[in-house]
Amino acid sequence: MSLRINDTAPDFTAETTAGTIKFHEWIGDSYAILFSHPKDFTPVCTTELGYMAGLKEEFDKRNTKVIGLSVDKVDDHDRWAQDIKETQGHAVNFPMIGDYNLEVSKLYNMLPAEEVDTEGRTAVTNATVRTVFIIGPDKKIKLMLTYPMSTGRNFDEVLRVLDSIQLTASHKVATPVNWKNGEDCIIVPAVSDEEAKEKFPGGWKTIKPYLRVVPQPK
Repeated sequence: MSLRINDTAPDFTAETTAGTIKFHEWIGDSYAILFSHPKDFTPVCTTELGYMAGLKEEFDKRNTKVIGLSVDKVDDHDRWAQDIKETQGHAVNFPMIGDYNLEVSKLYNMLPAEEVDTEGRTAVTNATVRTVFIIGPDKKIKLMLTYPMSTGRNFDEVLRVLDSIQLTASHKVATPVNWKNGEDCIIVPAVSDEEAKEKFPGGWKTIKPYLRVVPQPK
């Protein structure tokens, strides 16, 4: 069964570089970012893991935990982490799941359920294991982004989307195209003008009846 936004993120128990975790229990009351990799010691993923490690303080501010996954063993992850620190300037500071048996990759529909071989797999074999999931404290999937192997992921964009998800979960607004934290938002159509007067006493700009622009709620 395919996963969709607002589905419950599948729970699992897995070995990681930080020991055994139960995923939902590990998330707790936080948001979580699960991002996957098709193979250890691959060039694009090396840059991605280092960059994510450098964003730790930003994710901490947003009550968000980060966890990586790669279709290799935990021991390989530990050796790869040394290369990442050396070449990217940031040591990996989040758990990395060792998904050598492909269990989590298949659970999250990143590989076909019938895939069984683990020996001799290459990054090309695992090319579809390149997805970013944002998961809420309610354990629901809030975002899914899948990238090709040759294109490094934009984790500044993931951070931007996380800001939008957290803002719109607390206020009845949506964020427009290319929105950045602190910029104007849109009052959602389900909010009547009468309700909007209570929620946004500072007023708003009506461009169309369905398009009402308001400063970002604090």
